[in-house]
Parts: sequence; C-alpha cells; structure tokens
Amino acid sequence: MKIIKPFRLIAILPMLAAIFSCQTVTTESITVEVPTVETPQDEALSKSVRDRLLANNKADFDSVKIVSSAGTVYLSGTVRSLEARQQAIKIAWDVRGVQSVVNRLEVEK
Repeated sequence: MKIIKPFRLIAILPMLAAIFSCQTVTTESITVEVPTVETPQDEALSKSVRDRLLANNKADFDSVKIVSSAGTVYLSGTVRSLEARQQAIKIAWDVRGVQSVVNRLEVEK
C-alpha cells in the first residue's frame, strides 16, 4: 500500500502541471482588419445598419462608423456609455443580412 501512494503522486503531478499551464494569461491582442472597400451589397447593408442606429432616440450614434464585408458588420468609433455600446451591437445584429458583428466601439471616458 505504501508503494502505491508515491506512484499516485507521480501520476498526479504531470496532470496538475498540464491543467495549470493551460490557464496562463497572454497579453497578445488580436488585430482585426476593417475592410476599406465595400461592394454595392456591403454598402446597402452598412446603410441599413446606419439608418437603424440613427433612428434610435435612446443614444447618440453619430460618431459610429459602419463598414460591411460579406455580411460582417464592423462598428468603430466612440459612444457615451457601455449601454449605448451594447445597444449599437444589438441594433446591428437585428438588421436583416447581418451574419456577424465586429465591435470596435470605445466608451468615452
């Protein structure tokens, strides 16, 4: 019985090392390139999102830039609050034809 306990410890140590090494924090950031050219379909989608944002009376979205590419909508610029940021994302998702939303909106300090 005494021989089995050290073997358990030897078997458990590599598992613990694997578990804790998977939880390391990295400081790398992911860079997302915003398209610079839109097709006519992309322009129509961007316009739909922009119109919906500007029609909203609860927040000011005048400084939000919208660019689309193949159903992906890129939101960038600044908004006044975290709630406005979340609202802009929700509004963009609710527009027909949007397949994904890339959020690069920053909240004013």
